[in-house]
Amino acid sequence: MKIIFGLGNPGRKYERTRHNIGFQVLDILAERWGRTFAPHKFRALAAQTRIGDEPVLLVKPLTYMNLSGEAVGPIVRFYKVPLEHILVVYDDMDLPLGTLRLRAKGGSGGHKGIRSIIQHLHSEAFPRLRVGIGRPPGRMDPADFVLSPFTPEEEETMALVREKAADAVELWLREGTEKAMNRVNANAL
Repeated sequence: MKIIFGLGNPGRKYERTRHNIGFQVLDILAERWGRTFAPHKFRALAAQTRIGDEPVLLVKPLTYMNLSGEAVGPIVRFYKVPLEHILVVYDDMDLPLGTLRLRAKGGSGGHKGIRSIIQHLHSEAFPRLRVGIGRPPGRMDPADFVLSPFTPEEEETMALVREKAADAVELWLREGTEKAMNRVNANAL
């Protein structure tokens, strides 16, 4: 089994914010695959499908971003999935708007949702797809920035980027982390 975790915050007021890019990418995948999300017992929404012979679970933790590990950890343990079979999709302020980066492992980079996952999995060795949201303008508080929607101009770019991120997840499912990294990080999607 492979599990794709999309990070975000639950609730309508956060739906279109920068911090919810993980939820947004999973919504695209669920729509492509004709699946709908339903409550999961570990404080999450989940949608299950099969890609070839392999079961795939899409998961949106409902713990709020900074506590994402409280849902991710129990789900990974419940399904007994090796960490290399999970993929976490999330926003990254340290990448320019619209940039995608796939990594096999790494630290949190200051992202509190990833920090929580690392704490609950007791490991940094899990693949992640980072979606660049850019830096806050001027002296804007980073917390306010990630909880704000994209500007109309940025939204034009991000509509395409969400689709490319969904393509990257499908590539990861088909080809694995190393091959997918080469294509995603070279912008060869």
